[in-house]
Amino acid sequence: MDYKTLAVDLADHVATVTLNRPDRANAMEEAMWQELRAAMQWTDAAPEVRCVILRGAGRHFTSGIDLGMLAELGARTCDADPARGREMLRRMILDLQDCLTSIERNRKPVLAAIHGACIGGGIDLVTACDMRYCTADARFSVKEVDIGMTADVGTLQRLPRLVGDGMARELAYTGRTFDGAEALAMRLVNRTFESADALHAGTRAIAATIAAKSPLAIRGCKEMIGYARDHTVADGLNYIATWNAALLMSNDLTEAGRAAAEKRAPKFAD
Repeated sequence: MDYKTLAVDLADHVATVTLNRPDRANAMEEAMWQELRAAMQWTDAAPEVRCVILRGAGRHFTSGIDLGMLAELGARTCDADPARGREMLRRMILDLQDCLTSIERNRKPVLAAIHGACIGGGIDLVTACDMRYCTADARFSVKEVDIGMTADVGTLQRLPRLVGDGMARELAYTGRTFDGAEALAMRLVNRTFESADALHAGTRAIAATIAAKSPLAIRGCKEMIGYARDHTVADGLNYIATWNAALLMSNDLTEAGRAAAEKRAPKFAD
C-alpha cells in the first residue's frame, strides 16, 4: 500500500509502522487514522509478520488529533435535520474508535515506542497497544479536557485498566503533563530508556525476541489476555481449554520439543 502519512517496513519478521508527519509533530489527520487501520489489517494478515513496532518520525511520537480535522467536523456533519447530523457525527466517532481498536484486533503483538510528546489522541493510540516503552523525558497528557471535550476514542475505556481508576480520573480531569518516569511508576509503560536511539534499539530487541517464539503460541497469548480483560476467570479458563483443544497439538509444539532436545534454537513456520 502507498501510505501518505505512515512509513511501513518489514525486516526479520518485525514490521515497523512509523507515524510520518514529522513537520506537524505527527498530528493525526483523517488519512492517518484510516492508514493505521489499513496497516494493522496488513500486518495481521501477512504470515511473515510476527510482531509490530509503532513509532513516530522526528522529534515527537504524536501531538494527537489534528485540530484542523476537529474543526471540519461541524461542516461535515451539517444537515437540515439536526438529529441526522448528530447521527452522522456518531458514526464518524465509531469509525475513529475502530481505527484504533484494529490494534487490539491484530493477532500480532503491537509495541509502542514513544519519544517526545504523546498527547491526547496519542494516549488513545498507545493504550490500544500490547506494550508501551518510552524515553525518560517523554511527555504525556490526556489533553482533551483542555479543549473542552471528553476523550472519545479509547483512553477513558483502556487507561483505567492500565493505571487504575483513581489515576486515570486524575489525568483525565486535570489534563496535566507527566513524564516517562511517572508513566513507568503508574505502569502505563513497561520500561523507560535514556534516549530515542536506546528506545528504538531496545524495543527492536524485545520485538525480535517475540518474533523468535512460536507464532501460534504468541497469537494465543494475545487472544487469551485480551479475552480475560473483559470476562470472568471461569470464562477465560473455558476459552483457553477450547483454544488449546484445537491448536495445542501443532508443528510448533513438536519443533520446540525437538529443539530443546537438540540444544538449538527452534525454527517455526510463519
